[in-house]
Amino acid sequence: MTGTRAVVHDRYPDAYIRDILRNTRVIAMVGASPNWNRPSYFAMKYLQEKGYRVIPVNPVAAGQTILGEPVYATLDELPVAPDMVDIFRNSDAAGPITDDAIRIGAKTVWMQLGVRNDAAAARAEAAGLNVVMNRCPKIEYGRLSGELGWSGVNTGVISAKRMGPPR
Repeated sequence: MTGTRAVVHDRYPDAYIRDILRNTRVIAMVGASPNWNRPSYFAMKYLQEKGYRVIPVNPVAAGQTILGEPVYATLDELPVAPDMVDIFRNSDAAGPITDDAIRIGAKTVWMQLGVRNDAAAARAEAAGLNVVMNRCPKIEYGRLSGELGWSGVNTGVISAKRMGPPR
């Protein structure tokens, strides 16, 4: 895993993202929604289809299930320590969630598109966690696996070989 490698958060090397996605098995998705038309629902479904276990965390939906997984109110209630905490909340909320991720032993904090909290990122990196901000693991997985290219999107990944998943 990448560990405490120095990272510039304005542009992530493909190898950094690929390494995180390869070494992640369990994702806690904070802000996961039971509504089928929300971005978190799409991301959760996609990541499950790629073989990740995605555990939804949402205090409003606690006790329900989303895509077959029980919903927990907080990261502290999870039955297993996640490899990644995927934050589908705003930038201010990302601070305390990052602190929780550090405390429960996550390896990566991933802040979704539009979410950036540099102070929280610095705390996580100081604790040895990987940090990704303003990105979506669903999009990055699709980009690095070549799936986005199938629909004509320029992924910036150039290869003559058909790429497999980043896992």
